[in-house]
Amino acid sequence: MIRTLLIPGLDGSPAPHWQHWWQATDPTAKIVEQISWSSPTPEAWVTEIAGATMIHPDTVLVGHSLGAIAIVRLLASWPQVRIAGALLVAPAEPQISPRTAAFGRIPERPLRVPVVVAASTNDPWMPQTRARQLARVWRGDFVDMGEAGHINVEAGFGPWPEGKALRHLLWHGARSAGVQPFHSLKHRRILA
Repeated sequence: MIRTLLIPGLDGSPAPHWQHWWQATDPTAKIVEQISWSSPTPEAWVTEIAGATMIHPDTVLVGHSLGAIAIVRLLASWPQVRIAGALLVAPAEPQISPRTAAFGRIPERPLRVPVVVAASTNDPWMPQTRARQLARVWRGDFVDMGEAGHINVEAGFGPWPEGKALRHLLWHGARSAGVQPFHSLKHRRILA
């Protein structure tokens, strides 16, 4: 039974990205494939994610970068979708690149599921202050990843067991009411 749907960002976050490691090491995790990883459109991405949640309801969605923003758009526009929670890792500001600009403004309203946002202090795709502000607006928890870049392969992330720990937090509903749940995660990276 699928318990975790992994939503990569632009270009599919190719291996050895931590999402591919996660799928390879967890039989209950599955990457949601998109029609076009390199020319994303919000409607197509959100529709693919919605379809996956209908096949696998009550899962935790784990999105990276633009995948995290696609999850937020899904939750803002598809009230019938049933998920257990969302882990939004290194959310990306769509306006930074012409390739992602079609995603427009990020929805800024409370989300109806438990949310954890994990972001670094030096992510080129979104300042941490913005990620913290969005976590508050979405009524989610925030994890400060320290100087972890975009939390991808280029930043030293291959296998990432701490991500699974955050997903476990969401799955079991142990929300921390806005307090950083995993202080030990700050500045921690697992190299591929």
